[in-house]
Amino acid sequence: MLPIMQSSLKLLKTAPPTAFLGLTILTVVLFAGVFAPWIAPYGETDVVGAPGLSIGGDFLFGTDQIGRDVFTRILYGARNTVGIALLVTAMAFFIGVVFGLISAVSSRWVDQVLSRLVDILMAIPPLILALLILTIAGTSVLNMVLVIAVLDSTRVFRLTRAVGMNVAVLEFVELARLRGEGTWWIVRHEILPNITAPLAAEFGLRFCFVFLFISALSFLGLGIQPPTADWGSMVRETSTLISFGIATPLVPAICIALLTVGVNLIVDWFLYQSGMRKE
Repeated sequence: MLPIMQSSLKLLKTAPPTAFLGLTILTVVLFAGVFAPWIAPYGETDVVGAPGLSIGGDFLFGTDQIGRDVFTRILYGARNTVGIALLVTAMAFFIGVVFGLISAVSSRWVDQVLSRLVDILMAIPPLILALLILTIAGTSVLNMVLVIAVLDSTRVFRLTRAVGMNVAVLEFVELARLRGEGTWWIVRHEILPNITAPLAAEFGLRFCFVFLFISALSFLGLGIQPPTADWGSMVRETSTLISFGIATPLVPAICIALLTVGVNLIVDWFLYQSGMRKE
């Protein structure tokens, strides 16, 4: 455990300022989400003041359209939005990596069947398909998680299949086959360890896309449903306040933008460290 911590500290010392900025943003958001019940001055759904109060005064970020504290809901929104986005990304990666590896090492007809099914799903714009499915199946959190995970797993499938096939034809994999090793032994010990760098970078990018996707669905009214705090739905609920010169709707919008930029800065740093991008 100690060598791992020492190597992590050494890596952080060589990190560029952009990576530190991304790590700081991500750390603040995760801290806010985990400790929201202890940091927030009010409850998630408590009406504590007059509707539409501007930023400053008794309320740091003002109040929303019914008088709830926006700062409190931003903290709880970090827990809900980011937590669900991480869950969806993990599910999408599990589905995409498993079927991508199956496609990469299986016979041609298995590869063709899986690839064509993925092509069909990718041919339809994901937002339109998600809106259609959620309108029919209902807008529960479970339905949203399953729909987005399946749709996003197609991108992970394509990447896993491509990099898996590139590794599967290399000499050390052929040597393992000649030794009599089984297919899944080769996948676990030869292919998967050699494709972790691009998959790890893709995880960060997929998280950004999923996070923005959930925020977009919530903004359209088909994502996380009120009164649960969510950054996307907070923008929609308070958008009418812009007409009165109140900047409250900008707060959740800025939070969405900052987290997206922060994660992308970390992914860029990781790509440089793994040698996938050159300075």
